[in-house]
This record gives sequence, structure tokens and C-alpha cells, in this order.
Amino acid sequence: MGGWVEHAVWWHVYPLGFGGRLDRLAGWLDYAVELGASGLQLGPVFASETHGYDTLDHFAIDPRLGTDEDFDKLVAACRERGLHLLLDGVFNHVGRGFRAPETWFRREASGEKAVFEGHHGLVALNHDEPEVVAYVARVMNHWLDRGASGWRLDAAYAVPARFWREVLPQTRPRHPGAWFAGEVIHGDYTGYLRESGLDSITQYELWKAIWSSLNDRNLFELAWALDRHNAVLGAGLPLTFVGNHDVTRIATRLDDERHLGHALALLFTVGGSPSVYYGDEQAFRGLKEERAGGDDAIRPAFPDRPDELAPYGWPTYRLHQRLIGLRRRHAWLSRATTTPLHLTNTALALRSSSGDDRIVTLLNVGDTAVTFPIDAGGLSVLEADAPGDGRSPGTVPAHGWSVLGESGNRSVR
Repeated sequence: MGGWVEHAVWWHVYPLGFGGRLDRLAGWLDYAVELGASGLQLGPVFASETHGYDTLDHFAIDPRLGTDEDFDKLVAACRERGLHLLLDGVFNHVGRGFRAPETWFRREASGEKAVFEGHHGLVALNHDEPEVVAYVARVMNHWLDRGASGWRLDAAYAVPARFWREVLPQTRPRHPGAWFAGEVIHGDYTGYLRESGLDSITQYELWKAIWSSLNDRNLFELAWALDRHNAVLGAGLPLTFVGNHDVTRIATRLDDERHLGHALALLFTVGGSPSVYYGDEQAFRGLKEERAGGDDAIRPAFPDRPDELAPYGWPTYRLHQRLIGLRRRHAWLSRATTTPLHLTNTALALRSSSGDDRIVTLLNVGDTAVTFPIDAGGLSVLEADAPGDGRSPGTVPAHGWSVLGESGNRSVR
């Protein structure tokens, strides 16, 4: 796996919702770079029946998004700006109109084609079929050859881990720097990483703990999840997020809008490869619903240009810029383990460290100021909910947060 991913911060876009063709998306790359992103993570771009996850042809760009030439131009535009490109590979299932030999499909006991999680339009592939292994490897290599840097593998949790063990040896020798991240929602993250040979999994457990602990004022849940997160870091580099194309927007999910900064401070100071879902950086709101069309609110169209975005979102954009800037100045955070120095239901001091490098994140979701009982000597405030307010490093106001760094070589204890 290429060392580039250790520095990656992704801007995640669902192209079929974003609106227009890939060349229109290319016009937003400077916006992503100014945000601080070093990578563009794309949702499905291949020919499909409806929403992109019912693929018809993995070798063709969806006509709604443009042509092969448009893809090549997007790759070139990303390279000009130093952006890596992560594609969405849907290899657990395909659209019902996908043409392939009958042996490529998994069957139920009744003989009917198996489907994914009850969705009639999503037909499950047979991952025991050698031709399916070879096909997926060909698809991966084709788009890596065309300039992609890696793959996010949709519904990897539904694919036997051994399948990736058969696919990856057909891709890694040709693309040793490529990065492969599997979508895993629950279960044994560490075990799946080790059994599959993938580089990364999607860290849904941490995502849930972030918003849930802030809403419930139960930071013990967050500390527990971070302990498990440390174990995952020993097996791979998890893809971390507070929002994506499948979940309610973080600005909607949080009960108290004052805690959005807490969620972002966590995202950018714990280990992993952080991803920002387009619109979250502008405090977009949207509720995911379990019904037909229930994803529409979280997969919206963007305007033609950044200056057409609503003015209310720009303070959140600037907050992202500050925290992403901190993250990129401390790139070692991608591999940092995070441990609590002080913990109550409503106050948490977290030390993120790697080797001799350390920072401390202070979170207060209570109604009164907290002076944390930590050794704050030699520390200064690197970022905070109200930067430049002259606060003492160890004190955080009600519903506030701070990120502290060391001056000189003094350790945080």
C-alpha cells in the first residue's frame, strides 16, 4: 500500500446526486483543495439502472455522468491539484439487467437468484466462482490503470473475506501503491481485515459512538469505542467519517448544534483516514429514511459554483479548514492511538499519540466550564471552538472543545 494514504483527507461525493456530468464536478476540485482535502472519494460512476449500486457495466461510465473522456479529464484535473482518486466498487451484487453466465450468480435453495438484503433489483454475485474473481480483478486493474488510486468496496461485509484474498494478488503486483477499503458496518473489524488482506474498513462503530455519546452525554461510550478503534489500527488504516451517502447528516443527527465542533475535533484528531461527505462541510442537513427515495435528502445536488452556496454554511467550512489544517500539520495522527486522560459523562480528555508525538483533545458537553485535572504545563491551544479567546489550556467552557499541543519536548501525562 502506498505511503500517500497516511496523509489522505477525503472529500466524498455521490456523483449521481451532485448533479451534472463529471466535468461539472471537476469545477469543484479547487473548492475541495481549499477545504484541505488531498483525495476525492467518489460514489458509483459506472453504468447502472438507477442509483449506481445496481451496476450494469463496470467498464463503462454511467451516461448520466459523461464519457470515458470525461473520466480521464477528471483524473487529470485531480492530478494537477495533487488529489488522489478513490472509486466505489460494487462487487457484492449487480443490477438485474447485468449480463453474465448463470454460474456468476448466487442461488437460493429454491433455485431463484439470491438478492442483497431483500432488494429485488440487486442480484448477488457468486463469490465462489473463479470467473467472478477474475472479472473483479480485471475491473479493478482497468480503472487503476486509468488513474484511480484505490477502491472503496461496497457491502464488503456481505462478501466472504477469502474472495479478496483471491482478488488482491491479481491487482497488487501491478498497482503496489493502491489502497483497498472495505465497507464493513458491524462485526469483527480486525478479523475481517486480517482474513481479507484489505488495507482498510469503514469505521461505523466509531461514527455511531461519536454522535450517540454527544447526544446522550455519555462520553464513556466514546472512550469504549476508541479503545476498540485502537485495536483496528493495529490491523489496518480505517476509513473514518461523521457522515456519508448512507446515513443521516451529522448536523441533523446531533441534538445540540453546539456539538458539531466536538464531532469534527474527534474526526481529525484520532487515527484513520478521515473522509468529509460533500455538504457536511457546509452544515447541510438531511434525514435518511427507510423508504423508496429515502436517500434523496442526503444525496443532494450542489449549485454550479461555490459562491452560490448559502451563506450560513461557510463558518462550518472554515471550521473544517482549521481542523483539516491541524490534521495535515500532524500527519502522524493517521496512526495515532487515543486514550482517555480524564473521563466523566460530560467531560473527556483524550491523548492521541504516535511515538514521541502527542496532542490532547478536550471535550465538554456539560452546562458548566470544566478545568481538566491533567498536566497542562508546556501545552498551548492549537484549535478550539472559539480560537484566540485567551483561555487557559486546561479549561474548556460549557459545550466547548479544545485541541492542545506541546511546546518544546514536554510529554503529556
